[in-house]
Amino acid sequence: MKTFKRFPALLLAVGLIGGGVALALDDPSEMLPNPAQEKRAEAIGAHLRCLVCQNESIEDSSAPLARDLRKVVREQVSAGKSDQQIMDWMTERYGEFIRLAPQFSWSTALLWLMPALALVAGLVIAWRATKRRTVVTPAPLTDDERARLDALSGRE
Repeated sequence: MKTFKRFPALLLAVGLIGGGVALALDDPSEMLPNPAQEKRAEAIGAHLRCLVCQNESIEDSSAPLARDLRKVVREQVSAGKSDQQIMDWMTERYGEFIRLAPQFSWSTALLWLMPALALVAGLVIAWRATKRRTVVTPAPLTDDERARLDALSGRE
């Protein structure tokens, strides 16, 4: 009975230890026979966005388009093309959006600079808000104002 109670913890431990990166290869025949080429193809595919899922790489996606893109990458790796040539071909064909991390250029400058601009804007707003919070001490009451206050409060 004790073993049964420990089973969920054991299952979790095995899952955490044994769980690596799960690739979405639907068919083992998609893999290249050369392990070095397969590793290169996986590395390239990890930097390419699935155009269907959009937040997954083509290596992680099981969408049919991702499968087709994986096949193209593996064909180009087998043909001896360099990583840069493959990335350039994909970008030329599908646009900069296919890259999970687009390269810095004038067209993507705002995308890359927006976090820094937002941080600077937040700091300026915070600085201006604290600058405006100056404590203003009221001027002392005149003799006429003090006499009127005493009359209103009943302290005459």
